[in-house]
Amino acid sequence: IVENKGWATDEDLADYFAIGQCTPGVIAVNTATFIGYKTRGKSGGVAATLGVVFPSLLIITSLAGVISVFADNIYVAKAFMGIRACVCVLILNAIIKLWKSAVNSKITLTVFLCGLILSLFTKIPLVFLIIADILFGIIFAALSGRQGKAGEN
Repeated sequence: IVENKGWATDEDLADYFAIGQCTPGVIAVNTATFIGYKTRGKSGGVAATLGVVFPSLLIITSLAGVISVFADNIYVAKAFMGIRACVCVLILNAIIKLWKSAVNSKITLTVFLCGLILSLFTKIPLVFLIIADILFGIIFAALSGRQGKAGEN
């Protein structure tokens, strides 16, 4: 999306992921919808959503009828273990890419560490942490803008 197609910047993608996390549904579907809408309007949003959902729907529907037959097979169980490990690698890769574009100052590192600590050690819902980060960003931008203007005079 960013490197191959140029449909969004790293910052846009990070924003879409954040919004996708806050809105109901799967992050990949929400993100695809945002990007499709941004690049081609309503029809692009619909096409991108269907492009993400439809292949999975076909595969899941096809496998649902036969998976119970193979569920006890040792090779199938081992294959799923490998798939889960691969998914972890894919998620880690996405985290590293987002880290490079999102955590680029002492302020963003502080926000990240606070969010990480609060999410790991408290029961605060993630949506509240995201809202708090949004408010912090707005306040920080407003204060930074004032300091920049005061320094110019």
